[in-house]
Amino acid sequence: MHAAQAIHLSDVVGALSLALDITEGQPVGHALRCCWIGMHLGERIGLSPEELSDLYYTLLLKDIGCSSNAARICRLYLTDDLSFKGAYKFVDTRLPEVMRFLVAHTGRNSGMIERLQAMVHIARNGGEIARELVETRCHRGADIARSMRFSHAVANGILDLDEHWDGTGQPLRRVREEISIFSRIALLSQVVDVFFMRGGASAAIAEARDRSGRWFDPVLVETLESFADRPDIWAAMRSNDLVDRVSALEPQSLVREIDESYLDDIAAGFAKVVDAKSPYTAGHSDRVALFSDLIAEHMGYDAPSRRTLRRAALLHDIGKLGVSNTILDSPGRPSAEDWAEIKRHPEMGRNILLKIVALKDTATIAGSHHERLDGRGYPLGLKSPRSTWKPASSRRPTSLTR
Repeated sequence: MHAAQAIHLSDVVGALSLALDITEGQPVGHALRCCWIGMHLGERIGLSPEELSDLYYTLLLKDIGCSSNAARICRLYLTDDLSFKGAYKFVDTRLPEVMRFLVAHTGRNSGMIERLQAMVHIARNGGEIARELVETRCHRGADIARSMRFSHAVANGILDLDEHWDGTGQPLRRVREEISIFSRIALLSQVVDVFFMRGGASAAIAEARDRSGRWFDPVLVETLESFADRPDIWAAMRSNDLVDRVSALEPQSLVREIDESYLDDIAAGFAKVVDAKSPYTAGHSDRVALFSDLIAEHMGYDAPSRRTLRRAALLHDIGKLGVSNTILDSPGRPSAEDWAEIKRHPEMGRNILLKIVALKDTATIAGSHHERLDGRGYPLGLKSPRSTWKPASSRRPTSLTR
């Protein structure tokens, strides 16, 4: 492993935030762009370095509970969770707009009777459904953040993400300064990015202004408006070096270096995100990690190799966050189109993990978890010559990467 090289928490979380983008149906880099705009807001209103440090991780991890309501969205709205979530990011809470969205997105590919039944159920119970979906997402996200050793302030920032300035948000209907300042910044940054990616800076500022005093803290909207004549801020959101720019925004006196044990906790936290996506995978990654470690111990692998293997097992399905639950939870044999989508997940996971130097070996293993010795696996169809394989009892490997 890379024990001699410092592991920066920001590098790990920044890369893993890409997995949260895809499960929210957002263009890759959404969390990074939110972090970019949110940190500029935090600096402009005078947050302390300690507060900016917590804000930084709140922005990157704001969607860490997002997978927990994916399956329920599919069941309730008879739709693809990824496209539903992506489109809903543009919706205000004004009733006509919400109704138009639900009519357009509920049961589009279902039969007329099934769609009508879903619409009636939503019409009768829409408020409670929305509250429960948000509550599940926010509480789950806060719990996972705590399990990854983030502060109470970061967890609360994630918990309050969907609260609105005027008290009409969810799930606790907090109002004004009752809402975490990190949440207020994160929600504004989220909406700004969504509308920026569709219509540029003017569209983002206009939407923020329209929701000022309802969704958003008016002081934060005024601060955002002061960026209208800062083309450098907006251009950076589409730049190829956004990762480096965001990394530089973390207060340098508080840059967090982590050890191998902390990296294990980060992997375990993201395994919870992956397994929460489907009711059929609860605890799956933890069990794969346990069985992999027991097998590796029996085969004589050394401690560093076993640690790499455990992390790979915990994160092996991270690419599934980019696969709709309409496919993952569908009964019966998948169609050719659905099967092609499923087969993409190891490579998606590999590409995310390869962005983290400390997880390079983990990425290789995780990305190959559906390969087979006979070459009939996926995505690469790797094959191992029979001549290189011996009975388990006759080999005692000591390293996964030798």
